Amino acid sequence: FNKVFGYYIELPKAQAQRAPDVFTRKQTLKNAERYITPELKAFEDKVTTAEARAVDRERVLFESLCGAGCEVLGELARFGDVVARTDVVLAFADKARGRGWVAPEIVDGPTLRVHGGRHPVLDELLGSSFVPNDCELGDEQPRLALVTGPNMAGKSTYIRQTALLALLALTGSFVPADRMVVGALDRIAARVGADDALHRGQSTFMVEMVETAAILNNATDRSLIVLDEIGRGTSTLDGLSLAWAIAEALSGDVSRPLTLFATHYHELTTFAEESRHASNYCVSARELGDDPVGSFPLLNA
Repeated sequence: FNKVFGYYIELPKAQAQRAPDVFTRKQTLKNAERYITPELKAFEDKVTTAEARAVDRERVLFESLCGAGCEVLGELARFGDVVARTDVVLAFADKARGRGWVAPEIVDGPTLRVHGGRHPVLDELLGSSFVPNDCELGDEQPRLALVTGPNMAGKSTYIRQTALLALLALTGSFVPADRMVVGALDRIAARVGADDALHRGQSTFMVEMVETAAILNNATDRSLIVLDEIGRGTSTLDGLSLAWAIAEALSGDVSRPLTLFATHYHELTTFAEESRHASNYCVSARELGDDPVGSFPLLNA
């Protein structure tokens, strides 16, 4: 066999005169003759067309399967929904049992109380070295918490952790905490990180402002807002003015969502003295021997 002439029977010149009558000459070489027979030709056609026939057969079977599926599309959709829900619930249950998570209490009013909360990812990676944290927003407590502290103390981890616990609780999962009470939130909005969208002509600062504006325009008193270092990408005074104005908007009279606002602008700590809806929280840290700096629970400053 070769790709040019396909299958053949080759006889040397000395034997070519003795070839049977059923042999049909296909190619003549210097020292050999190549022949084909009706049976070999039929085999060659069968082999060379096998792939095309297989594709045609697969297409027929696939179209038949699609047609049969369309007839029971409603039942298939309901079955898929049941399987998906079961998979999610089993995953939640397995994680809760293996990590000792607790059932959160869901209430009607806009409130968020976490005692001994742990980050669901870092708690598993770091184990006992992760320091549990508390959070009190809403009810008798202020609805906006200004979170300050040194670099690498855990401010971003803390506010992300709180949002993750609220999300887990409202999706039906147990949570990594000693106790948690959360209201029926209508949304969880976050402005975290420093990303640009240069392909749309938006710098890091512009992306931050656009996303923050969207949060402010859609927040209600049943929203949970997480803001991390608002006011980057511009001058210090401009950034401080923006952060202050955003804090005022989130604690004003129109809508007061539950808000965790991490910032390095220490001037904002005086904002809580002017607003009864805001409070200051500070992350305390210290060195533990030769170990890296460890974060301690948030303290009401």
